[in-house]
Amino acid sequence: MANVAIVYWSGTGNTEAMAKLVAQGVTEAGGTPTVIQVSDFSADRLDEFDAYAFGCPAMGDEELEDGEFLPVYDEVEPLLAGRKVVFFGSYDWNDGEWMDNWAYRASNAGVDAIETVIAKDYPGGDEADACVELGKTIATA
Repeated sequence: MANVAIVYWSGTGNTEAMAKLVAQGVTEAGGTPTVIQVSDFSADRLDEFDAYAFGCPAMGDEELEDGEFLPVYDEVEPLLAGRKVVFFGSYDWNDGEWMDNWAYRASNAGVDAIETVIAKDYPGGDEADACVELGKTIATA
């Protein structure tokens, strides 16, 4: 089964909780999850994994966090074409447009995200279930 990197940045703990739920889904599907804070990830690590789940909450005006997450993502995005990738993240305001923008940006860079999941604040109920399912999806893609 897939060896999945779950790379995330979290300011409040909501996206971190999502990362743990994604890891649960990877495990349930028979894969091996490795949960990694974005500060501990770089393009040098891409070949360690079969698939990738990137998690980042909405910041500012529906943007990816630009202090830690975006520099790393900018580095790896050109290398993700043809690889198995999903995106996840939480938001607190607006309607989650940042995820649509992220998926669009990735698509323009040649990255075909298999699926995305967003959670309003802390992932509970259906949102938690969606994170687990996301993990199963990336582990079996």
